Amino acid sequence: MEHVSDPPDPGSARSLDDLVGCLRALKLFGGDTSYEVITRRVNARWQAEGRPAEELARRGTVVDCFKTGRRRINGDLVVAVVQALHDDAGYLAHWRQALRVILAETAAAAQVRVLDRLPDDIAVFTGRDAEIERLLAPDAAVRVLAGMAGVGKSQLAIHAGHLLMAQERFDTTLFVNLRGFHPDPGQPPAEPAAVLDGFLRLLGVSGHKIPHGLPARTALFRERLAGRRALVVLDNAADEDQVRPLLPDSTGSLTLVTSRRRLDGLEPVHIDVEPFTTDEAELLLTRSVPEVALGTDVAAYRRVALRCGHLPLALSVVAGQMVARDGWTVTDHADRLDERHRHRRLDSGVELALHLSYQHLPEARRTLLRHIAAHPGPDLDDHAAAALLGTGTETAAGHLHDLAGEYLVQQPVAGRYLLHDLVRAYAADRAQDEDRPADRRAALTRLFDHYVHSAAAAMDALYPAERHRRPELPPRPSGGPRLDDPKTALQWLDAERATLVAVCRHAARADWPTQAVHLAAILYSYLDNGGHPADAVIVHTEAQHAARLLGDGVAEATALTNLGVVCWQLGRYPEAIGHLNRALALFRDLGDGRGEARTLGNLGVVHSASGQGEISLTYQQQALDRFVQLGDRVGEANTLTNLGSVSVRLGRPEPAVEHNSRALAIFRELQHNGGEATALNNLGDAQTLLGHYAEAVDHYEQALAIFRDLGERYGETCVLNGLGHALTGQGKTDDAIGRHREALALATDIDKPEEQSRARTALAELET
Repeated sequence: MEHVSDPPDPGSARSLDDLVGCLRALKLFGGDTSYEVITRRVNARWQAEGRPAEELARRGTVVDCFKTGRRRINGDLVVAVVQALHDDAGYLAHWRQALRVILAETAAAAQVRVLDRLPDDIAVFTGRDAEIERLLAPDAAVRVLAGMAGVGKSQLAIHAGHLLMAQERFDTTLFVNLRGFHPDPGQPPAEPAAVLDGFLRLLGVSGHKIPHGLPARTALFRERLAGRRALVVLDNAADEDQVRPLLPDSTGSLTLVTSRRRLDGLEPVHIDVEPFTTDEAELLLTRSVPEVALGTDVAAYRRVALRCGHLPLALSVVAGQMVARDGWTVTDHADRLDERHRHRRLDSGVELALHLSYQHLPEARRTLLRHIAAHPGPDLDDHAAAALLGTGTETAAGHLHDLAGEYLVQQPVAGRYLLHDLVRAYAADRAQDEDRPADRRAALTRLFDHYVHSAAAAMDALYPAERHRRPELPPRPSGGPRLDDPKTALQWLDAERATLVAVCRHAARADWPTQAVHLAAILYSYLDNGGHPADAVIVHTEAQHAARLLGDGVAEATALTNLGVVCWQLGRYPEAIGHLNRALALFRDLGDGRGEARTLGNLGVVHSASGQGEISLTYQQQALDRFVQLGDRVGEANTLTNLGSVSVRLGRPEPAVEHNSRALAIFRELQHNGGEATALNNLGDAQTLLGHYAEAVDHYEQALAIFRDLGERYGETCVLNGLGHALTGQGKTDDAIGRHREALALATDIDKPEEQSRARTALAELET
């Protein structure tokens, strides 16, 4: 065998399969170490680090790391396997970086929409009496409904959920489609961490309070459900690993899980969902189409049911088509199904039903169905449908309504539409056969342009003072949602966040790099201020790749700067400095003064956070000079607050007061509320250091009111700690203790170790 002198480079990997190929090559490089030995080495290290026994690796799990075709992967275990094969710190760093990039790409598609209510129940629910009786029985905390695709698991869980809620047995409801078996590889199963992010927000946790790791999110989720009686519906689950972190542990809660697998590892109560009996299938048809005449064949309903394989999905699709065909009898439909079965030799009742319904749709509705199948996000609204179809919103909304009436699209909540996995697969096949590639591309181009322009309009409403920092776009296409007030704009961004992230990824990877670059830059402040660091890593990583494809150095430098900011927020200071230094070099080579100034300021922020105050001051002063030369008032004010913050850290309150007073005047002139609160907080810090406690308390209280109004929890935490120090200076010990305790609780919730330490130190001094 040929000797290889160096281990394989994971940096060349562009997909999970590529990464697995590198791992296999590393195994050979290390002498083809057995899986048993690798597992022992991994567990020995983990045990030494204090991991509990239930979290140790199993041989089968280690073997899975080396299998291609995976849609999800355990990054921590992969790093441990690499370390077991080649324990070199520099090499491990390369693997961690490669995993961050690849997992970011995967996670972009694994975003998910969560609900705090059940989707609407169907008007005609038929059969399943025995299953419903078991679902309503109060004898288990987890029930799994398992069965084949199209058998009606999801609708059964939703119907049972509505019955349970009607009995007032639960005070909290959570629902999510985990997308365990989506036909599009670009939409892998939902990541449990992403689901928990959504659940926690629905439970009242602000973005800045949500921890980053999966175990911490699970712990906080269960803590929030403590004392509640929660009904959690996890629809379309892939496996036990996806479900386990999402299970509440509170007494009185119930989790309903649907899956095409039994999920025995959860030890639940199993309910096997089979196709309808002949009688149930006939009953569904007669109740769904009472106005359709039977015709000459008294067995027509039974024939239709047989051709649909007694599957509820197929039966519902055919029922919708029956209603739409005036003048046809049930016998006519049965004859037509028999004919299609003979001539097309279809072996799937669902495919046969879909084809028959599709064949009789108007052309515009067929086209829309095919285009929806290519949408990269979890769902869409009528504006997105209009973009796909190239029509007005009212026309598209009418087509969506009619497609929903024929059971070809689903509407889980008002105004949001999606396709069942089987319908999406069928429509995607039809698109390949019927649409020119140029037409498919044109539809997606209109869709991506719609999201870019709508996101820009929303950000202009939310952050008008930062409009000059966002990309210049061509005129906005006609139509689209009205997003001209901040509240509506934020609601739209929150509703579309998962879709926007998925669109950015798809655009970057499928040859729409300009839209990916624009969308990432537009969303920067929303993701930054909204507490979405994981999403920010994804979109800015994709933007960097897309900018390279375009040969756009400014866009690449902007993406690197944004990545640097996110890494700083996550406490990854060396990585942040690396991104920012690369961005700075690019901006300087290209002569982009504004980009250079912004990057210099962020380098100052990171160096300050890592305890290098003098270096930070140098960077901040350089940034201030550039922003003043450029006439960038927002940049100038932000940098002044940064200079003031560093000055306080260095024990220099007089220049801190000067810097923050200037910043405060600018922010108030620009009506920039978040900046105003930051400047007020920093002034409080400086006045406290000077011993001017009354002035400090006044500044802090003004800042606290603004931060609370904005929902900015980190700013609130900083103010509370500062206010505690100022109150201590006034001799108001009890009030100070109260403020520091509030700060400690908030800092713990939002995982800010620096503010936790600040609060604990103050409390230790005050309570002795």
